[in-house]
Amino acid sequence: MIIAYEQNKYLPLGQLVEVDGEKMHVYTKGEGKNTIVLLSGAGTAAPALDYEPLMNEMAKNNRIVVVETFGYGWSDTTNKERTVENIVEEIREALNKANIEGPYILMPHSVSGIYSMYYANKYPNEIKAIIGIDCTLPQVVEYFNESVPTMPQYLSMLAPTGIARLAVYMNPDEYLPNANKGIYSDENLKITKSISAWKLGNKNIVDEVNEMNHNIEKTIEMSFPPEIPVMIFTEKDDKVTEDGKTILSFYRTQLSHVPSNKLIVLEGHHYLHWSHSEEISQNVNDFLNAF
Repeated sequence: MIIAYEQNKYLPLGQLVEVDGEKMHVYTKGEGKNTIVLLSGAGTAAPALDYEPLMNEMAKNNRIVVVETFGYGWSDTTNKERTVENIVEEIREALNKANIEGPYILMPHSVSGIYSMYYANKYPNEIKAIIGIDCTLPQVVEYFNESVPTMPQYLSMLAPTGIARLAVYMNPDEYLPNANKGIYSDENLKITKSISAWKLGNKNIVDEVNEMNHNIEKTIEMSFPPEIPVMIFTEKDDKVTEDGKTILSFYRTQLSHVPSNKLIVLEGHHYLHWSHSEEISQNVNDFLNAF
């Protein structure tokens, strides 16, 4: 009852389009020659709200689009498997149904870097550039010889039982952006808290995390098409493995064959857009104006 009341109270920011019989939320802002599609990381409950400061900055010069995939934000959940193939096709269909024409500049955060890699290899003519925000790329697990994280299936029961709501309201700092006061409005944070309570640990998020290993296996032989410009923002991380590897050395291996590339290191959290929206936006504009 509480969820139904809040869903009627907090209406979608953008439009709901039908994809495979379910509703997917697509939110756009701004105008310009470039259409930048923001894709979120796994577990970001309300991407359209999470990206709001970055959208506000980049929309001054570009058309910005947030596609909330199934299980996130105002989008429905789906019974389809969270394979990289399904997710990419759903994103493409959502953009098409929303009448948003390409070519697109994909801007993935975290795990959606895997989806962007697949998209760029499967449909290179639809992609103008890729700009990653601390994005996960398929080869990272092999490079660092690490295991892929998984999520217990019982977490998908949290939202329906109300435990998710209790968790969010007892520990709001765990589910809200870690940003300076004023970066996000009080209204944004209030709605983010509510959506986190609706969505936390739903079946699509759990399945997405647990499908990650298979999605990496399907894309591990892929690399960025050399004709597509790529820029990556990453957090400053001084960790060095015993054999001298760092996150910077990894990204350099991914960009070495791309003639038009840029790697930018920023101080901050994995969610770099929480604290660097203006800086990211300026670098994006400079990068895109170069080609």
